[in-house]
Amino acid sequence: MNEPAEIVIVIIDDNESSLEFLSTALAREGVRIVTASDPEEGVEAVFREHPQIVLTDLVMPGLSGLEVLERIVDFDPAIDVILMTAHYTSESAVEAVRRGAADYLNKPIPVALLRERISKLVEEARLRQKAAALESSLGDSARFEGMVGRGAAMWEMFSRIRRVAPHFRTVMVTGETGTGKELAARAIHNLSPVRNGRFVVINCSAVVESLFESELFGHARGAFTGATQDKMGLFEFADKGVIFLDEIGDMPLGTQAKLLRALQNQEVLRVGSLTPRKVDVRAIAATHKDLRAAVAEKQFREDLFYRLSMVEIRVPTLAERKEDLPLLINYFVEKYAAQYGKRIRGLTQRSQILLARHDWPGNIRELENVLGYACMMVLGETIDILDLPEYMRSPLRRANAAAAAAPEPMMEGSLGEHERRLLADAMAAANGNQSEAARALRIGRDALRYKLKKHGLL
Repeated sequence: MNEPAEIVIVIIDDNESSLEFLSTALAREGVRIVTASDPEEGVEAVFREHPQIVLTDLVMPGLSGLEVLERIVDFDPAIDVILMTAHYTSESAVEAVRRGAADYLNKPIPVALLRERISKLVEEARLRQKAAALESSLGDSARFEGMVGRGAAMWEMFSRIRRVAPHFRTVMVTGETGTGKELAARAIHNLSPVRNGRFVVINCSAVVESLFESELFGHARGAFTGATQDKMGLFEFADKGVIFLDEIGDMPLGTQAKLLRALQNQEVLRVGSLTPRKVDVRAIAATHKDLRAAVAEKQFREDLFYRLSMVEIRVPTLAERKEDLPLLINYFVEKYAAQYGKRIRGLTQRSQILLARHDWPGNIRELENVLGYACMMVLGETIDILDLPEYMRSPLRRANAAAAAAPEPMMEGSLGEHERRLLADAMAAANGNQSEAARALRIGRDALRYKLKKHGLL
């Protein structure tokens, strides 16, 4: 078995004592450390060594840490860059993360904290090495805080979440309906300094407008008819934790102004009360809408938009990450097979072909619903097309019925194109064996030959 490749760390600091301290603290088996006291030489070392991790001081003569960061990001954005400074501020940390930094540490750095952060990055680098070298290891290495993905779009999102989580006060998560925005929000919370605090969810599209302020900020007894006692709002309930504002684009304009004040001042005023209450709440907002367009149309407050979108994380659609489909199928089949107490080995070839050809307008949520349904309906150990929901299998049922009939004119439109793709994929999967392809499609061999000729595939 091949030995794992070494991990290279480049450390750039104009203080020789700091270089010696960092090198000693981070020395471990399988890791090679390269140091540079001059930032220009450090950048050259990065170009030469192509390391997985770079630690650089923020304030140095010649080049600043941010300038070093920009050069490294231009060279290879996959390199994890950690900035170090004796002048830590939350604002500068967020700015560094926005420019591509993996982390931002305050000097003097405790040895335990430094080793913990670097160990995580080293392990993630090793996972990426394994993922590139061994296809079989992708299943485990592609899971991140409850999410599954191995493509570039998902790795980029995972990386941004990991970088933002330790420092954020507000984050905007965007993406189409069903892509998994709440999962991304929970990942940010789980990796944040308030991971032990509450994660409080409010669906802004499901709250009656007249009750919005009371839901968010609470009310005092007698504030309105039916207010028989004081009530804590969700903002107070989320104190020392995170409030997740799902579908923030549906929040009424009047409530938006009060939300902005609560975020800025970190205090809430219950409806009917004159006494503000201090809170310490981080906010994650999510939307499938184009809020920039909503701002232009005066449907969303511009000041609140910029407050929430200081850092934006976009969740890709399933159509943009089709390479993750096999992993997601395995994940959901395992999940629902266990839930229903069934032994399910997987999917037939033709059902896999059908799922791969689907556009998935409902994204991950649609895929989960389809596979959950299939796992419930399947009687044997293998999911076939007849186990899928009706809307998924009806095009193929029509194609199969046509295949068993007498010769007919060439089908037009999307169904004919779909039939041709199914035939081509089945033949490719069977390595040209017509009998095997016919069995996978559940049609006769003569019908298969006729369809292949009709579509110019024979």
